[in-house]
Amino acid sequence: MARIAIAGASGLVGVRLCASLAADGHQIVRLVRRVAAGPGEAEWDPAHGRLDVAALEGIDGFVHLSGESIASGRWSPERKRAILESRTVTTRLVSAALAKLGSKPALVAASAIGFYGDRGGEWVDETSRPGHGFLAEVCVEWERAADAAREAGLRVVNARIGIVLDRAGGALAAMLVPFRLGLGGRIGSGTQYMSWLTLDDLVGALRHCLVSATLSGPVNAVAPAPVTNAELTRALARALGRPTFLNVPAAVLRLALGAAADELLLGGARVSSRKLENSGYRFRDSEIHAALKRILAAQ
Repeated sequence: MARIAIAGASGLVGVRLCASLAADGHQIVRLVRRVAAGPGEAEWDPAHGRLDVAALEGIDGFVHLSGESIASGRWSPERKRAILESRTVTTRLVSAALAKLGSKPALVAASAIGFYGDRGGEWVDETSRPGHGFLAEVCVEWERAADAAREAGLRVVNARIGIVLDRAGGALAAMLVPFRLGLGGRIGSGTQYMSWLTLDDLVGALRHCLVSATLSGPVNAVAPAPVTNAELTRALARALGRPTFLNVPAAVLRLALGAAADELLLGGARVSSRKLENSGYRFRDSEIHAALKRILAAQ
């Protein structure tokens, strides 16, 4: 039985990860932003640089998932600062705290495939240089924020997470209503690549990163077969038994979201999962049609 600390335990990924670990008998320490943390909790206050290091003694691993949503309208300067600092400030705090521990737990810290920017149809992997744009800059700083843990000799994995598909939340949940109404369609040209994975595989990949001693540095958490937006649109329409005649013009998205439209919706990257697979991880869902069929059939 392992003892695993998790920041971001109340989010979509954190809830499922906690349930998966608990089902296998592992002990979980949830980081909470309130005074007088209860059993199985550790208090932290990133805004004031506080984290209860003593509550983390003896942990075997730490999964850091905290961060403000990037998909919440236009990116004002204030919004950009909140997105960046919610990732870098918290990761630096966690990294510094873990460096003080007597043990050396593994740190699996979330990052994102936004690191690569818009790369068209080019295959990219963990050796590729960062792309251009706000999200790429955020991801570079986000990953650097774990340096204190690396320098203290901890094994650190920066999980570059792709587009997570699950009916309970995220991109797929947002798509379901319009597609079920027959109003779904491709975004812009539809040629932009969407490197996806199911929530079940993300949980599996995070757990794999925690225990795989050979894994460190950036690891792409994406399924083996990225698809274009047009391919995803057709696959979802087919899974739901609905037509897909419409498309959302790029100009409309740029009018509504400004620069965020190009980075969130109109651009993409064809991201390789080879490093994760070569380390021994076996995907539950590797093909988009079967993955959507399984997710939508689940109760």
